[in-house]
Amino acid sequence: MTANTIRKTIFLKADKKRVWAYLTDPEKLAIWFHPPKVPLKAGEKLEMFGAESGDLLIWGEVLRADPYDALDYTFTVKPMNDAVSTVKWRLDAVAGGTRLSLVHEGLPETEEAFNVAMALDKGWDDHMGRMRADINA
Repeated sequence: MTANTIRKTIFLKADKKRVWAYLTDPEKLAIWFHPPKVPLKAGEKLEMFGAESGDLLIWGEVLRADPYDALDYTFTVKPMNDAVSTVKWRLDAVAGGTRLSLVHEGLPETEEAFNVAMALDKGWDDHMGRMRADINA
């Protein structure tokens, strides 16, 4: 684990199956994050595009996709200068819905890269807030 690991947890008024769709289905990802062209599946390439620009923004590989429980993928963006990090999502059933946890680890630890970590930290807050607003609506 690196010092620049990002950890987030939110609670959602939805069962794990519905939350899973928001993590893997292109139409649901487009609501709160960056849409891929195909659903996320283990062993497949990860490519997420700007909803308006259509530009490739995030790339990597889906390492694990255990429906309704866990999703892991490598994550690279241009500002990371080809450094590869890992995003891990965990879904846990709780009374009334789902607890969704994110661990984004392996971020570069240089002083210059700290600004990238700060931008990703804020970005996850914004994206997860949009997910929460849509699911809990």
